Amino acid sequence: MEINNKSSETDFILLGFSSRPQLEHIISAVVFVFYIVTLVGNTTIILVSYLDSQLHTPMYFFLSNLSFVDLCYTTSIVPQMLVNLWGPKKSITYGGCVLQFFFALDLGATECLLLAVMAYDRYAAVCQPLHYTVIMHPVLCQKMVLSAWLGGLGSALILCSLTLKLPRCGHREVDNFFCEMPALIKMACVYSRVIEIVVFTLGVIFLLVPLSLILISYAVITQAVMKIKSATRWSKVLNTCGSHLTVVTLFYGTLIYMYMKPQNTISHEEGQFFTLFYTIVTPSLNPLIYTLRNKDVKNAVKRILGMDKHSAKV
Repeated sequence: MEINNKSSETDFILLGFSSRPQLEHIISAVVFVFYIVTLVGNTTIILVSYLDSQLHTPMYFFLSNLSFVDLCYTTSIVPQMLVNLWGPKKSITYGGCVLQFFFALDLGATECLLLAVMAYDRYAAVCQPLHYTVIMHPVLCQKMVLSAWLGGLGSALILCSLTLKLPRCGHREVDNFFCEMPALIKMACVYSRVIEIVVFTLGVIFLLVPLSLILISYAVITQAVMKIKSATRWSKVLNTCGSHLTVVTLFYGTLIYMYMKPQNTISHEEGQFFTLFYTIVTPSLNPLIYTLRNKDVKNAVKRILGMDKHSAKV
């Protein structure tokens, strides 16, 4: 009994949507649906990219990694969130909060870099089609993905160690539905100029720099696309690049709004909405965006299920 009391004193309380309890059941149902879509959609992309030999290309290698990041990211947040929404307790252990905080930072930063790598891949495919296989050889692709993962890990270790050292003066209430950095910083009873500078610097490195490279890549791609005379190739380029650009806009737009703005200028409702969007909605939309606009994935699914043979016989 004494052990339980001590552990409850170190647990954090996730306030989440407790200010609007009437919405909790609706939100939990919506989140559950999005989570299932995320699990099914991203797992399908990973399996199809692995099983179908025609998808053993750099683009689908990067897409598989992106899907894996999204799977891990949502799984580090949603199960605990649903438990808190469905049950009377809104708490999370200190260890659970640290892990959630770390993985959210790690995987979020990794995704930022992966999206930039995917933009470079599209640039090489559209603007250097004859040299594409030479430029994007397997070893380079593996090194780029490894760099993205290590970059995310490094940024997470820095921010996690700095944030968790802040004195909380007994504060245990996290003003969010998961242990995210802005909410944990607000718990501190002191102002840290160092963390503000580090967050801004890493925000430039992991948000603004990759986004700038993506925009430059697509500016060059747009010029190249304007010169394409083949309607079939034009359509294929627009489909693959359009899918990636849609994902980039959704992901970077919400993250930049949350992390590059001064925290005291973001209202509670705004913060929750944008956090809900890039943690729950965006990972579920990624597989839909890439599969609905991509004939290669649709055809690969048909080949794996044997539907193409059946239709050929008919």
